[in-house]
Amino acid sequence: MEERTYRRVFIIVVDSLGVGSSGDAAEYHDEGADTLGHISQSVDVFHIPNLQKLGLANLHPLKQVEPIKKPLAYYTKMSERSRGKDTMTGHWELMGLKTEKPFITFTDTGFPPELIAELERRTGHKVIGNKASSGTEILDELAEEEIATGHMIVYTSADSVLQICGNEETFDLKELYRCCEIARELTMRDEWKVGRVIARPYVGRKKGEFKRTSNRHDYAVKPFGRTALDGLKDKGLDVISVGKINDIFAGQGITEAFHSNSSVHGMEQTIELADRPFHGLCFVNLVDFDALWGHRRDSEGYARELERFDERLGVLLEKLGEDDILMITADHGNDPTYTGTDHTREKVPLLIYSKGFTGSGALPETDTFAAVGATAADLFGVEMPEGTIGESLREKLV
Repeated sequence: MEERTYRRVFIIVVDSLGVGSSGDAAEYHDEGADTLGHISQSVDVFHIPNLQKLGLANLHPLKQVEPIKKPLAYYTKMSERSRGKDTMTGHWELMGLKTEKPFITFTDTGFPPELIAELERRTGHKVIGNKASSGTEILDELAEEEIATGHMIVYTSADSVLQICGNEETFDLKELYRCCEIARELTMRDEWKVGRVIARPYVGRKKGEFKRTSNRHDYAVKPFGRTALDGLKDKGLDVISVGKINDIFAGQGITEAFHSNSSVHGMEQTIELADRPFHGLCFVNLVDFDALWGHRRDSEGYARELERFDERLGVLLEKLGEDDILMITADHGNDPTYTGTDHTREKVPLLIYSKGFTGSGALPETDTFAAVGATAADLFGVEMPEGTIGESLREKLV
């Protein structure tokens, strides 16, 4: 039988949607974490009919959602082979890169005095903050001082990030970006190297009114090797990014990028792209699950965000043709019922759907996220770059 050819692959990363702790979770102090399962357990209503049809409840037991006899998609769980549990490590592994050394975090100590002194000298702004905090809390605490003095709020989180806040009216967006570019240069030193420097612009003039805007910009370390994205691009295929994918890969392997204002906006962009006759990959990150709900330990908000995603997923499914494939996955966990505000070391789901499939159902679990990139490349007959990991699942998809 002639092997089916595919025109488009859509990969949607539901940022932080873990499905149970990994086998090595104890090494990360994450025993018992289960983002999706605990969300289901902690809310009364959870309406996700499209994810249900694809087989999410067959993959992972949910209190309110029954598994169905014949799901539309293939489904499995994937464990991470890289060291770490952050955004970049997870996404890079999805596209074939195994990270051996986790990115540095400064959650407990703040950034070293030497780094802060050099950042102040180079930018001309005194640094305030320099600690781990949520984005909303740091603004309520320090934004009025920044506006009054011209100082610069620098903070971190449980991720390997250095974040700088700037009021769009008083600090100026261009100045914020300039300071972040300096910070990125400084944090390329091995002892200070963070995965991302993030510009966090906001508006408002007093506590209780501050709101972060969509002009966020991430300055990421470039991938240390070639990925599935490079392989696809080199063969002349479209590699379209939606959300922070372009930032995570520092533009490497991307042919066209779309910035998203929210996860809802990201899905609306993806639906619009489904009306375009491109040939290649559309790679989507939906960040609100992690940023707005996981880190803030808000199970209710996370569940409602999944419902909003499910609604738009239904629209996208209608637009897909028989030569399209959809993969839904995640990059790590962030259990909103767990202690602290950190990511959690979990397995992630993989749902693979096409109207052209004649089969569906459970696939064997994989020991790496890289099955996603390897499968995407294989669907287009593209070899994965040298040095990557992961085995394609294509032969199991009928």
